[in-house]
Amino acid sequence: MPKYAFEAKGPGGRVFKGEMEAGSENEVRIKLRAQRMFPTKVNQAEKKVAAVKAIGGKGIKAKDLQIFTRQLATLLGSGIPILQSIETLAQSARAPALNIALKEIIRDITQGKRFGDAMAEHPMIFDRFYVNMVRAGEESGNIDTILTRLAQYIEKSVKIQGKVKGALVYPAVIMVVAGVVVAALLIFVIPKFETLFKSGNQELPMITQMVVGMSKFFVAYWWAIFAAIGGAVFAAINYYRTPAGRETCDKIFIDTPYFGDLIQKSAVARFTRTLATLLGSGVSIMEALDIAAKTAGNSVIEQALVRARESLTEGKSLTVPLTKEKYIPQMVTQMIGVGEQTGNMDTMLNKVADFYEDEVDVAVGALTAILEPMLMVVLGGIIAFLVVAMYLPIFNLAGAVQ
Repeated sequence: MPKYAFEAKGPGGRVFKGEMEAGSENEVRIKLRAQRMFPTKVNQAEKKVAAVKAIGGKGIKAKDLQIFTRQLATLLGSGIPILQSIETLAQSARAPALNIALKEIIRDITQGKRFGDAMAEHPMIFDRFYVNMVRAGEESGNIDTILTRLAQYIEKSVKIQGKVKGALVYPAVIMVVAGVVVAALLIFVIPKFETLFKSGNQELPMITQMVVGMSKFFVAYWWAIFAAIGGAVFAAINYYRTPAGRETCDKIFIDTPYFGDLIQKSAVARFTRTLATLLGSGVSIMEALDIAAKTAGNSVIEQALVRARESLTEGKSLTVPLTKEKYIPQMVTQMIGVGEQTGNMDTMLNKVADFYEDEVDVAVGALTAILEPMLMVVLGGIIAFLVVAMYLPIFNLAGAVQ
């Protein structure tokens, strides 16, 4: 069925614009009049790409989404109708994708769609978690409170992700800098020393011969070395994107000393915070577990939650399957058990999330304290090896002259 773009005047002379599916222009006019609106313009709409694809298929930054959510909660809490609130925010939206999505949401609400259903049409911006929270707010009638919780959740989620990324990026940056320094020495510095050694007509020590050989190989085949490194990184990224690759890599990551502890604690903090937020907003435990599993950020934890969800369908409590999971800490299962007995599951999960977010801070500090001296020793050892290899023949030559 084709879509028609319309412009109509509603009660009080307010102008509405949007699109509607209908068999003909006349059918659109009839539907609009049935909604007590007077159509002034009706044309067949041009086919267009979805909002997110219009800007390259990308969503928006978490910070922009958090600001939008907080502002919308404030407007709704002040008693402003939802349509007017969204129209106000659409005029000031900084992210182009959000601006386009909000205009389409306004159109859908005008046509009679519920707010949550209209948001579900833009999954690249409003994910399943966000949409379910909004729907729960609509059902309970306290959507402003739900949106405030959402803004707080996004803020805490971005904070913990930033800490984990910072801890993981630091060693990567140091290794890249070390690689650049070593490559510069092999390409530019060592060949000059080689010319000096040839003029001395002396036999070079074994360590110097090794470094000179490495320098010659690097100068001759630098393009192949960089191509191999790039190919390996590309292959690793693509392998991780496959289900089997992600499962294998996540298992290795979570078992890695020091790094694994940080990854496990951050995953536990994420899924407990998500689960607490959903349950506290009135989402069913089955739906909440399904969403929380996908937000854990590690397939090992995700599979553990999926298995727990399957046990729930068999009538078991959530605590029973989780106690059998190696990577779910005992404290988490104990707190969940207390929550099940008292009926305050969301409160207990929030306490667990607070605890593990603090633990992530501690883990990041410990990891940084270990990595800094370790990386400095490794980098200093590499540079020292190259310097000794280059200056050892000069010391030998000075001794022979004396």
